[in-house]
Amino acid sequence: MSGTTQNFAPSVAGPARVRVYEWLRDEIIKGTIQPGQFLDEVWVSESVGVSRTPVREAFHQLAAERFITLLPRKGAQVRTVTTRELEEVYESRLLIEGHAISQLCARGQGAPPEMRNILDQMGAAVKLSDWFAVSALDRNFHRTMVTVAGNSVLTELYDMMRSRQQRVAVRALTVRPERTGLIDQEHWAMIDALSRNDADTALKVLKRHLLPVTEIIALLPAE
Repeated sequence: MSGTTQNFAPSVAGPARVRVYEWLRDEIIKGTIQPGQFLDEVWVSESVGVSRTPVREAFHQLAAERFITLLPRKGAQVRTVTTRELEEVYESRLLIEGHAISQLCARGQGAPPEMRNILDQMGAAVKLSDWFAVSALDRNFHRTMVTVAGNSVLTELYDMMRSRQQRVAVRALTVRPERTGLIDQEHWAMIDALSRNDADTALKVLKRHLLPVTEIIALLPAE
């Protein structure tokens, strides 16, 4: 990363490519490595303590997941989420999660038990103001519905939105941490509606829950 000598020591273990990928992914989500910043292969390899080959492999995976843009002979640049992308992500989430809610209620399955466990964990993370952990748990909460609904193609499509979904969540929580109370209320309302197999109410809660945060929209470029 040009213009810096700071060395972030990654704590992840495993194969070199995975270590590079997971470290860069998490630092981008946290905002430690910011949108628009350039990533140099040499800097990354020295920071993680690996050769440049696994760095290039990790770059390709991150590019496929839209965390970064590859620049020929220059390395990579962290992508900036735009307002249009954010709105499209919310629209896509509404379609996929809404379908999951309809399926769960139609089958009379109720709310998956894991959703309650995740909310308990989220409460603990909120108390620590660990927005990275909160955003990851929030994503797992919603993904649980999609996974249990049983459509593997929709789950795969949902996972493709991870980078933009979680990066924006961290930014939103950082800007407006007081929203955690409202988020928690909406999550429990969703569980309550699912437990009663009340698809209409669950969908109304989801639509309200997925409204873009005005303060975040103002921070993002239009295109």
